[in-house]
Amino acid sequence: MVHFSNWKIAVVLALVVLGFVFAAPNLIDKQTSENLPDWLPHQQVNLGLDLQGGSHLLLEVQTDVVIGEQLEALIDGVRAALRKERIRYSGLGVSGLGVMVTVRDSAEMARAIELLQDVEEGIEVVPQGNRIRLQLSDEVITERRTAAVAQSIEIVRRRIDETGTKEPTIQRQGEDRILLQLPGVEDPERVKRLLGRTAKMTFHLMCESSAPSPNAVPPGCMRAADADATNPNAQGSYLLRRRVAVSGDRLVDSQASFDQRTNEPVVTFRFDTLGAKRFGDVTRDNVGRPFAIVLDGKVISAPVIREPILGGSGQISGNFSVDDANDLALLLRAGALPAPLTILEERTVGPGLGADSIAAGKIASIVGLVAVIVFMVITYGLFGIMADVALAVNIVLILALLSLFQATLTLPGIAGIVLTIGMAVDANVLIFERIREEIRAGRTPISAIDSGYSRAITTIIDANLTTLIASLILFYFGSGPVRGFAVTLSIGIVTSMFTAIMLTRLMVVTWLRRRRPAELPI
Repeated sequence: MVHFSNWKIAVVLALVVLGFVFAAPNLIDKQTSENLPDWLPHQQVNLGLDLQGGSHLLLEVQTDVVIGEQLEALIDGVRAALRKERIRYSGLGVSGLGVMVTVRDSAEMARAIELLQDVEEGIEVVPQGNRIRLQLSDEVITERRTAAVAQSIEIVRRRIDETGTKEPTIQRQGEDRILLQLPGVEDPERVKRLLGRTAKMTFHLMCESSAPSPNAVPPGCMRAADADATNPNAQGSYLLRRRVAVSGDRLVDSQASFDQRTNEPVVTFRFDTLGAKRFGDVTRDNVGRPFAIVLDGKVISAPVIREPILGGSGQISGNFSVDDANDLALLLRAGALPAPLTILEERTVGPGLGADSIAAGKIASIVGLVAVIVFMVITYGLFGIMADVALAVNIVLILALLSLFQATLTLPGIAGIVLTIGMAVDANVLIFERIREEIRAGRTPISAIDSGYSRAITTIIDANLTTLIASLILFYFGSGPVRGFAVTLSIGIVTSMFTAIMLTRLMVVTWLRRRRPAELPI
């Protein structure tokens, strides 16, 4: 254990130097670090919500909307199936968590029931006289709600990532709620606007039938409001075909741009292969007719199709500001939410609380560090000084790894670092005490050091490995602050084992070879 090959020395020194290099950006301000050349490390430790402030939002997914859409789709399926077989019906509509339909000819009941069994999986067909009820099963409802929340979390994550927010916390809470924590968010109102829009975009042809009265809607049509209240539309709304001509689900990209003719902000979009084909067919067959672009049930643009659009791309124009165009492009890129989100709780954490937390963490770290340094010097003399040097390097390595992995440092994470400071010298204490025992047994300095490291290393590995396992379990099963504590503790355990077993031993062996003492100052 007192022999160090040249390659081991090179590896240890290289890791120490890299630690200082990757930790150095934390000593300068953020703007300066971002302006450093790309080939230089410039990552800084990300501070959590409790340290730098930000927004805390609790969202609720309106899963009832998903169930309502499922029932509407079921109505369309029932209507299509009965019409195909020419079974006369009436009273088709939603009833609770099911769909009711009345078969006019009781002689066709048996055929209608058999036919409706295959309309959709997971439904229960219950005859009630000359009426049939199609009920969504509990399993289907639970599955739809669960899928809606999972999809909402993914869409929220995409939208937040598009804003450039680093290390957001997005996790499910309960059955239909999402916890969202955004450290360092400078414009929480914009985030709320982005999350408050479902961003469900569809393309519809205008309804050709005229309504008998201003408030009436012809069959197969629907009325959609104008998204721009200042638009001089006759009735402030449009009559559109209910059937979706092209769905926004087929969009693969959208970007904010400027119209080359008017220089106004617009949003360009591009479909996938299937969407491009459908879009091309619709525009080719309807040249000269208006084509409405509907976002969240409101018409944002209704241009006239001048010529077939066969490239699968187009643009949305309107009275957009630059910010509006950027936000709309972001929403379309991230995808539509399956259901609206409601903000149940909103808290803004000011940076003052973070400053107090950082100050308290610094004081605790400094007090713990000074106490450990003094104890090691008093107890082990020169060897204690070597252990203190290794401890300082250990803290630098922790900071470097947190910066390299872009981990988020929270207040519990600071607690993990403080705990690591106390634990970092445990390995050295075990080794030094073992060396003392070997000296008392009459061994020479070289033999005592060799035996001390050889016999203590197994105990050191076992002790740190069990703590590491516990911290990994905390990370796997925990969330939020618990994970922050587990991350810093795990990194601290790894770095402390390196500094104790490799760095401190290198310093001891180097001193031993140069001085060749007759006795050890320990």
